[in-house]
Amino acid sequence: MKEKSKEIGSRIKELRELSEISPEEMADYLKIDVESYMKYESGEDDIPASILFEIAHKLGVDMGLLLTGEETRMHIFTVTRKGKGVEVERRKQYRYENLAEKFIHKKAEPFIVTVEPRDGKPKTNSHPGQEFNYVLEGRIRFYIHDNEIILNEGDSIFFDSSYEHAMEALDGKRARFLAIIM
Repeated sequence: MKEKSKEIGSRIKELRELSEISPEEMADYLKIDVESYMKYESGEDDIPASILFEIAHKLGVDMGLLLTGEETRMHIFTVTRKGKGVEVERRKQYRYENLAEKFIHKKAEPFIVTVEPRDGKPKTNSHPGQEFNYVLEGRIRFYIHDNEIILNEGDSIFFDSSYEHAMEALDGKRARFLAIIM
């Protein structure tokens, strides 16, 4: 996965430089420190999908270009077959499968997110915008802004993703949910 992180980071750096955006400006836009941002560009650290979404927005490109290096072309529809979405392991505690990387000018990014059971409370993150999560399999404890909510299969949550949030799988079993980042 490190090689893929380096490829994505390299694409981001090239597009950032072509857009004449400094690393400091990008880090400020993302509300992170410059050192963390530079680790993303170098491929040293995996980029959270939410941050990748924001980078694509700032650069004026579709997230699919950052993920695959190919320009997105589909503008009427795109089909992603079961298990064939581009996998993005952006945070160690989650695995993302992008469901629409080929569609151009998306207003949202849909993912299937897999969460494996782990010990200890997960690390929280935040990003601008909103997010919708729908539990497909398993049970999840959802943390947001000093709240803990148990979500069962078929439950959903829509939230302001600028608040710190995280999810963890319960019952010692993996959980899967549909996440739509807007």
